[in-house]
Amino acid sequence: MSDAGDRGGPLDAVSAHPVVAASAADVQQLLVETSRTFAVSIPLLEEPTRLQVGVAYLLFRIADTFEDAAAWPRSRRIEALEQFAALVEGGRTDDAELAERWLVDPPTSHAGYLDLLRRAPEVLAAARALPGDSWEVVRRHTLRTCDGMRRFARRADGDGVLQLATLGDLRAYCYVVAGIVGELLTDLFVLAEPQLEAGRGELDRRAARFGEALQLVNILKDSADDAREGRTFLPPRAARAEVMALARADLEVAREYVELLRTAGAPAGQVAFTALPLRLARDTLDLVERHGAGAKIERAVVERHLREVLEATARGTPAC
Repeated sequence: MSDAGDRGGPLDAVSAHPVVAASAADVQQLLVETSRTFAVSIPLLEEPTRLQVGVAYLLFRIADTFEDAAAWPRSRRIEALEQFAALVEGGRTDDAELAERWLVDPPTSHAGYLDLLRRAPEVLAAARALPGDSWEVVRRHTLRTCDGMRRFARRADGDGVLQLATLGDLRAYCYVVAGIVGELLTDLFVLAEPQLEAGRGELDRRAARFGEALQLVNILKDSADDAREGRTFLPPRAARAEVMALARADLEVAREYVELLRTAGAPAGQVAFTALPLRLARDTLDLVERHGAGAKIERAVVERHLREVLEATARGTPAC
């Protein structure tokens, strides 16, 4: 995986050719570059939901890259989130020009995220090419997360250092960056499978906590790295054990969400896609509790969970 700078200057890379919408293969390549877990789980979905969720993840990842931009001050992060939201909303169409500007003064050194920013015009073109109903779902939720991220960015100090104060504060942050993802997924799942509408209320009551569970585990796992980059998500007014307990409670609600999908007749891909990251999060939380921040599960464990999830969904039995 090469850094964006290895492929020529960012201005040339973006503006030398007309924008072509990212293909399904392009989306998968960008997922591999930017997400260890979702690069494995999104391909489990059936089309067209696979492409819809893949594109949505990449749009959220772009917003996350701006919100997490350790190399940028608060004002630059807010500006980029506003610019990106305007592109998603359709209020401006200078995708390529903005991508150039983001890369001239890059927000991160992560090669995969830089490549994603370089190819943001292609991702946006693919998003706009989604069928009307699914694009509206993706557009609406992307704008919601951008708005929430801007609110939290404004609370950081001038250098962009954010300190969450309470457990409620942490949950509000998790909702903005991950709970909304759970709601987005539910909307896309029901859109693809109308029979899920009958159980929509129960899914909706658990969707945000499905996202919160995965985010809390990531925060606990990455807390040392985050602190080095000026982000302190673990609130000083809450004991680490409280956050662990909340994550475990959320994982149980997330398990209920996956099981509701299965019993409502969701396709195997939807069940597998939601079950796999949940199982990985549970194992990761166990490791973090035993060994502390930074602990990660091994690839062999990921492969075992994938195999077990596929076997369970093939049998029609619970995957969690």
